[in-house]
Amino acid sequence: MADPQGFAYQVRKNGDVAITHHGRAATTLRGKSAQRFLRSIESQNPQEVMARVTGNYKRGNEPKN
Repeated sequence: MADPQGFAYQVRKNGDVAITHHGRAATTLRGKSAQRFLRSIESQNPQEVMARVTGNYKRGNEPKN
């Protein structure tokens, strides 16, 4: 299976994180979820993290971490 692609994120002034997939809004993270997301993309593949967070991941094909 190919790695997830097409995800992007933007940190807003209020600390929220907006995640898009191919330019379309996928989800917005707030508070502790946003902080946890920003920490996790430092040590993991950001595309995989965004795919997991948005639920846009093929069930059963996730890498075992």
